[in-house]
Amino acid sequence: MPDNQFNTMKTDILIIGSGIGGLATAIHIAEERPDLKITALTKTNEEESNTRYAQGGVAAVWDKEVDSFDKHIADTLDAGDGLCDGHIVEIVVEEGPERVQEIIQWGTRFDKQKEEYDLGREGGHSENRILHYKDLTGWEIQRSLLEKAEQLSNIEILEHYFAVDLITQHHLGYNVTRLMDDIECYGAYVFNKQTKNIDTILARVTVVATGGAGQVYRNTTNPVIATGDGIAMVYRAKGHLENMEFVQFHPTALYNPAGENPSFLVSEAVRGFGGILKTREGEEFMDKYDSRKSLAPRDIVARAIDNEIKQRGEECMFLDCRHLDEAGFRGHFPTIYDKCRSIGIDPMKDMIPIVPACHYMCGGIKVDEMGRSSIRRLYACGECTCTGLHGANRLASNSLLEALVFAQRISCDVLPLIDSLGHKEGIPDWNASGTTDPKEMVLITQSLKELKEVMSSYVGIVRSNVRLQRALDRLDLLYRETEELYHTTTISPQLCELRNLITIAYLVSRAAAMRRESRGLHYTTDYPEKLGFVQRSIL
Repeated sequence: MPDNQFNTMKTDILIIGSGIGGLATAIHIAEERPDLKITALTKTNEEESNTRYAQGGVAAVWDKEVDSFDKHIADTLDAGDGLCDGHIVEIVVEEGPERVQEIIQWGTRFDKQKEEYDLGREGGHSENRILHYKDLTGWEIQRSLLEKAEQLSNIEILEHYFAVDLITQHHLGYNVTRLMDDIECYGAYVFNKQTKNIDTILARVTVVATGGAGQVYRNTTNPVIATGDGIAMVYRAKGHLENMEFVQFHPTALYNPAGENPSFLVSEAVRGFGGILKTREGEEFMDKYDSRKSLAPRDIVARAIDNEIKQRGEECMFLDCRHLDEAGFRGHFPTIYDKCRSIGIDPMKDMIPIVPACHYMCGGIKVDEMGRSSIRRLYACGECTCTGLHGANRLASNSLLEALVFAQRISCDVLPLIDSLGHKEGIPDWNASGTTDPKEMVLITQSLKELKEVMSSYVGIVRSNVRLQRALDRLDLLYRETEELYHTTTISPQLCELRNLITIAYLVSRAAAMRRESRGLHYTTDYPEKLGFVQRSIL
């Protein structure tokens, strides 16, 4: 057991996460207030985030001669299947182009044809409005935001710091409940991977920007860091969450019999470019499910592929790109082309084998139009949030846009009040007494495997009451076993991630059991119809 040399740090703004939401928030605040100290944490290195894995692009109304805010709003509402917050949709769509222009000024490059941006189209969009950088848009945005942040001396990015818990009145001995409206956040306890100690970071304002939780499923396009840490921490701190049952499965992850984690994403932009979904025999099948065929919204396409796989007893379906212009395909999708060739598939001669994989959390930390959570002094931004934009199903390429818009809004809300806030005194050091080093890591790794199997088998694309109850029963046992480990052994990132993923799995399963209808990404065989009224699942 390491020596507990506790360290307490103070910062003005603590940002947990270094993806698009966290970095954009830091940059906006830093530019307006060079005197404020902004500390951003990442649990690996600064380049690793959910953002860098986004292939397709960022949706924004750019060519106003053919596109309009009304069209983008209508597409978003249609995909969201009645659960979007119309006011939030208007805010994001209408403020989006200005936010995209900002990151262009910060150095982000998007593909052009001559002097005009090469606007792509993806499922659910009525016009070409996707700005992209080949099939590496997220990587390019992450690169430019990091370079911009490095130019601002008041932003410090701490690598290999794992946030364990948010600090609230609970840590001062008060009984904190979910019904309270005066919970306050004073910072976070963080695991310093270098010293192996739990440090205390006190902040006047804290922003959670920790990304998604795709690792709760066996097949996911999310990186291994996507373990739902921020959502789980806010839930433990008694903050409000919403719509956790709406988990988006990307229809077209590359099927690799050898297996890999994360699954390689075949961007929706490939279908926008003309790729067609087919069976092994080369027959189109999407016309049976939606008039938009291969360009239908993701929930429809993912369910269709899942149904075809199960009905036919196949392991995958296929994306046919053989009819497309080779130079154009390789120019737009060099990473996808190279990946396919690396496993023996030539997209110009062979159909690409694909399967649905967990891709995006549409629910999360409930925030208002300024990014405020239900906990005072705590904001949230990006995939870990539920803003009301996505409703029951996210429209392709709206996620990066949402993060940019809310990053700027958070900064606008924080700046006028930051000077009236101080650091909370009397916060105790992390208490690690009575714990010992874990004897067997297999207890953690095996529980993680069981968790992924439970969620993939029972809480996937198609659900039922029996499956959900079985999932909740299995999760209860995993929860009790893991809590016993947590309270008797020293903290490790692996144990914390397992604990967070079990929390996410419970929240998704519980919210799914509460929703007695099929809507958007939530489809249950027991309630195949949509209710005539809208309900929101608040946890």
